[in-house]
Amino acid sequence: MNEHGRLPRWGVAPLPEAPAFTGRNVLRTVGPGVIGLGVAIGGGEWLLGPSVVVRYGATLLWITTLAVILQTVLNLEMARYTLYTGEPILIGFMRTRPGPGFWGWTYSLLSLLQYGWPGWALASATATAAIVLGRLPAEADKGVVIALGYLTFGACFALVFAGRKVERTLEHAMWLLMAWVFMYLLVMDLATVSASNWQRVFSGLTRPGRLPEGGDWLLLAAFAAYSGLGGMGNAYITHWMRDKGFGMGATVGFIPGARGRGVEVSPHGNVFPVDAGSLRAWRGWWRFLNVDQWGIFALGSIGGMALTAVLTLEYVPAGSAVGGWAVANLQAAAIERLHGRLHGVLAMLCGLWVLFSTQLGIVDGLPRSITDMLWSGSATVRRWRGGDIRAVYAVVLLVFAAWGCVALNLAQPLTLLVVGANIAALNLVFLSIHTLVLNRRVLPPELRPSRLRESGLLLCALFYGSFALATGLQLLH
Repeated sequence: MNEHGRLPRWGVAPLPEAPAFTGRNVLRTVGPGVIGLGVAIGGGEWLLGPSVVVRYGATLLWITTLAVILQTVLNLEMARYTLYTGEPILIGFMRTRPGPGFWGWTYSLLSLLQYGWPGWALASATATAAIVLGRLPAEADKGVVIALGYLTFGACFALVFAGRKVERTLEHAMWLLMAWVFMYLLVMDLATVSASNWQRVFSGLTRPGRLPEGGDWLLLAAFAAYSGLGGMGNAYITHWMRDKGFGMGATVGFIPGARGRGVEVSPHGNVFPVDAGSLRAWRGWWRFLNVDQWGIFALGSIGGMALTAVLTLEYVPAGSAVGGWAVANLQAAAIERLHGRLHGVLAMLCGLWVLFSTQLGIVDGLPRSITDMLWSGSATVRRWRGGDIRAVYAVVLLVFAAWGCVALNLAQPLTLLVVGANIAALNLVFLSIHTLVLNRRVLPPELRPSRLRESGLLLCALFYGSFALATGLQLLH
């Protein structure tokens, strides 16, 4: 930072040309949306969505449709800044008043409040425990579940830092996990779910209905936030876009893994002169962004909710208890009773991988965002250990791992997830407004969003602000 407390000035470089828009290049270029989908599908689609369906039926699934659309608009508007500067959106926020120190601490704290509770690892461990024990874990098996939770949490850390490039390792893992999850759900749903339950889910997703009077707003706000990524996870997408090399991200470097060579990561982004050539390249990158976000993240999030909702309607009686130390096995237990142990284990494996994928993305996303903020905001950090960003990233990972091992013992899995998801709803309000302000202030007129897109950001803030307000009022009473 210079003497005025601001971040280093942007450099100037040409905007790299987007690859030719072919099917092969689409598969090579997209990736952040796959990681985002892997994070989204665990807490919202596998746990909170079924919890809402069991309590209220399918009539509230329209919340998912609206939430995913609004979050996708937010993702793209945050990506707009990253495409122009090569900086993740949180670095852009640090460039606004009152300055990088304030926003760096604020967004680090908001990230920890939302994602510092590794309930996904613990929930995934409830599925592992059910497979190992040969039955659903109960309160007496708490120690077994927590021990498996430690192993699950540790496996995430080992995986994200094992490859040559962290983002690529994470992306490849998510492709494999999502392929397994969606294949299982699609086959099981098409083979066993009745047409009437498919119709109920389709109607719930497409027909807005009234919210229940006297509803559980802690649950409903959590459901709205984690229908999609929810909160700081939406911001993390821009960090993965930077490392993937979207737009100007290709000019600033990336975080390498333990087996990767040292890469010089710029503490500041680069911007490009706006002319006919750069605008053509800009439009090319936006085609890939739209596929990544609308075609993978948005459709995948809504589709994932639909596939788990119909499974829940078909197998889980309304009003069934949700939670406890077998929370990941809500559908699996009923499937096993009707179809036998093999089918039950397959359903448990699906729950295990769904929740593991979410925890995996968070284990990288949270430390990655804090590492990037430290790297851009502090010359002292950039000089530490010879200026190797891997050392900073590794230390942040270790601190998160130590705290997460403590947090694993604080509450049951679903409780941890609901707490984090309600923080996420509030975070979405901050992110939407801050993105609107930042893009208006720093983007050239030719690259700014339309009024319609800006209205989408305001609607996102209003939508989640309403849920946060309702939750706060319920807690006060």
